[in-house]
Amino acid sequence: MPIDIDSPLVRRIAAFAFLVSIFGLTFWVLSPFLASLAWAGILAYATWPLHQWLRERLPGRDNLAALLMTLAVAATLLLPLLWVMFMVVEDVAVASATLKQLATHGLPPLPAGVRAWPGGEWIAAQYQRVQADPAWVRAQIDALGLTDFTSLKTLVGGVGRNAAKFGLAVFALFFLYRHGDSVLAQFRGVATRWLGEAARGYIQAVGVTVRAVVFGIVLTALAQGLLAGLGYWVAGVSAPALWGMVTALVSLIPFVGPVVWIGLSLGLLAHGETQAALGLFLWGALVVSWVDNLIRPLVISGPTRIPFLLVFLGVLGGLNAFGLIGLFLGPVLLAVSVAIWREWLVHKRLG
Repeated sequence: MPIDIDSPLVRRIAAFAFLVSIFGLTFWVLSPFLASLAWAGILAYATWPLHQWLRERLPGRDNLAALLMTLAVAATLLLPLLWVMFMVVEDVAVASATLKQLATHGLPPLPAGVRAWPGGEWIAAQYQRVQADPAWVRAQIDALGLTDFTSLKTLVGGVGRNAAKFGLAVFALFFLYRHGDSVLAQFRGVATRWLGEAARGYIQAVGVTVRAVVFGIVLTALAQGLLAGLGYWVAGVSAPALWGMVTALVSLIPFVGPVVWIGLSLGLLAHGETQAALGLFLWGALVVSWVDNLIRPLVISGPTRIPFLLVFLGVLGGLNAFGLIGLFLGPVLLAVSVAIWREWLVHKRLG
């Protein structure tokens, strides 16, 4: 039976295939840049009230307002990171030398005073087990990559790629500031046409979640900096307040904060202050690092009205699935899913 190419069904199938092909190829072309574009969107949304305030102060000069905001956001993010990188370079060199020494000569003896700590006997027993297995210690040190030139070269290459992505995100940020109102209006129109009035609730859930995540990141970084600074002061690190500020700045990037207190612990170990080094390491591992996993989900779950457990799983699962951008995507996807679920429950009760 011949196919009638003029029939409505064939035309719909052809149109659908054409749209799938076009959007699929478009996604393929843009896929290398999606993470940068997502970061630009998040930064634009989080700082939009400041952009609106600046635009009101510069009427009729939208390009200038967008440029000033872009430069301000780039400087706010980039300058502290560059400052931290220059300060950490020396510690990385010290850490590398210390690790090489430990790999060659083994761990130093544990100070006797550690046994008087709460749980000190258990710490001493675990330390002695590790000290008795130098091959395992060398394997763990090699896994860190700080003693291998090839690993350090790979690390530098990764930093370079992320710097390029950051540059693209800043470039896109200018255009989002310039045309953000139009883009959001078009997106709302398309979403409302396809999903109905429920789309407004979904968009609102996304906005509330993004703001909550940004606020959670800042609050968590401040808490980690404060607790880390307290640990530095007790351990006898010079300029503990300054290093606490450094830890807070670095902690704006999830799971990067330990670089600071681990480097300072190794520095203390290199100078023979074994007890202070061990105490600072345990404080960072057991107290400072866990703040990231507790405060951020707690802060996010409040405004979004999502259960704490779901937010906790959303943060960890998003990071595992999408990388650093998953810190936002995980909670956002859960927020939209919960909004859809609650809408279904309302319709079921009304029905």
